[in-house]
Amino acid sequence: MRIKDNIYTITAIAVVGGGLFGFDIASVSAQLSENSYKCYFNQGPDGPPFNDKANCSGPKSLVQGGITAAMAYGSWLGSLLSGALSDRFGRKTSIMVGCIIWIVGSTIICASQTIAMLIVGRIINGIAVGIESSQVPVYISEISPPSLRGRFVGVQQWAITWGILIMYYTASWRIPWGLQMVPAILLFFAMMLLPESPRWLARKDRWEECHNVLARVHASGDVNHPFVQYELQDIKDMCEFERQHKDATYFDLFRPRMIHRTITALFMQIWSQLTGMNVMMYYIAYVFAMAGFSGNSGLLASSIQYIINVVMTIPALIWVDKWGRRPTLLVGAAFMAAFMYANAGIFAAHGVVVPGGIDGVAEESMQLTGAAAKGAIACTYLFVASFAPSWGPVSWIYPPNCFLFVSAAKASLFQHPETGFLTPH
Repeated sequence: MRIKDNIYTITAIAVVGGGLFGFDIASVSAQLSENSYKCYFNQGPDGPPFNDKANCSGPKSLVQGGITAAMAYGSWLGSLLSGALSDRFGRKTSIMVGCIIWIVGSTIICASQTIAMLIVGRIINGIAVGIESSQVPVYISEISPPSLRGRFVGVQQWAITWGILIMYYTASWRIPWGLQMVPAILLFFAMMLLPESPRWLARKDRWEECHNVLARVHASGDVNHPFVQYELQDIKDMCEFERQHKDATYFDLFRPRMIHRTITALFMQIWSQLTGMNVMMYYIAYVFAMAGFSGNSGLLASSIQYIINVVMTIPALIWVDKWGRRPTLLVGAAFMAAFMYANAGIFAAHGVVVPGGIDGVAEESMQLTGAAAKGAIACTYLFVASFAPSWGPVSWIYPPNCFLFVSAAKASLFQHPETGFLTPH
C-alpha cells in the first residue's frame, strides 16, 4: 500500500481543512488582548488608528462583534454552496476550491488597512470554512471503513483544536493571519495526491475507479479482497436504491421521511454552538481579564484551555465507536451544564461591576479576585474538558450518518456549525 492510499494518511491530510476553522478561532481570540491589534483598529477615546498608546481599547464592542461574526456569515454562505459544488465536481475538488478561497481571504486579512477590509477578508475566509467544514466530514465518512468511521470523522474536531492551539501562540496580528495561508496551500497540493470518494465515483458511474480506490485504500490494491467486494456490493445496492430516488432536492430534506433526520443533524450543530463553547474559544481573553489575568499572564492562562481541548479530544477518537454517540452527548452535556452554571454563579455572587469596563474595555464589565477568580478559571477549564471528548467530535460524527448518500452533500448545509448564524457573536 502506498502511503497516500493509507486511510490514516488520507484522514490526516483531509482534516487540515478542519484545522482552518481552528486557525480562525484562535487568530481572533489571541488578538483581542494584543495591543498592536487594538491600536491599529482603535475606535476608543484615544484614537485615531495607529495610536500606540498602552491603553488602546480597540474596535467598539459592536464592531468587534461584527469582525468576529463575519466568518460565521461567510461560512453559512459557503455551506449553502458546498452541496451543489460537491455533487458536481466531487468531494476532493470541493476541498481544493475551499483552499483557494481561504488563501484569497487570508491575503486580504493580512493586508488589511481598515476594519471594512478586515471584515471582507473574514467573510471570504468564512466561505472557505463553510465548504471545508461541510465536505471534509463527508469525504472522510465515505472513504473510511464503517467500523472506524466515527474515529476518523472525529479527527476533524481534533484538527480544529490543534489549529486553535497553534495559532493562539503566534504573536502580533498580521503574522498569524498571514500564516493561515500555509496549511491551505499544503492541503491544496496534498489533495491532488489523494483518491476521490468511492461513493461519489460510483454515483457518476465510474465503477472501475471506484473499485480501484476501495482496493487501494482498504486492501493494498487487492481488488478481490472480501472487504473490497463487500463494500463494492454495498455501494451498488446504495446506488440502485438512490436511482429510484434520483430527483432528490433540498426540499426532500423536509419531506416526512427525511424531516426527522434533517432536524436531528441541524440541532446537533445548533446545540453544539449553544453550549457556550464558542464564547470560551473566541472571547476567553475577556473572561480571564475579569478574573485578574491580563497581558502575558492572561495569554498563558487562557492557552492552557486550548491544550486541554487538544488532549481531551483524544479519548473520544479512541473510544467513541464503543461508547456510542448518544451516551457520549448526554454525559458531556451534564458535565458542561454543571460547570457553566457554577461559573455563572461565581460571577453573580462575587463579581464586582466595573463601570465602563476594566481599562476602558466594555466587554470586561466585571472583576473577580481571590478564590472566586481561581474558581471561575477552574470551571472554565473543566467546561472545556467536558466539551472536548463529547459534543466537540460527536457533533461532526453524527450528522453525516443521518442521510442517504443522495442527500448527503445537500444536507451538509444543515450539518455546519454556523447554520442559522447561531453563534454567540
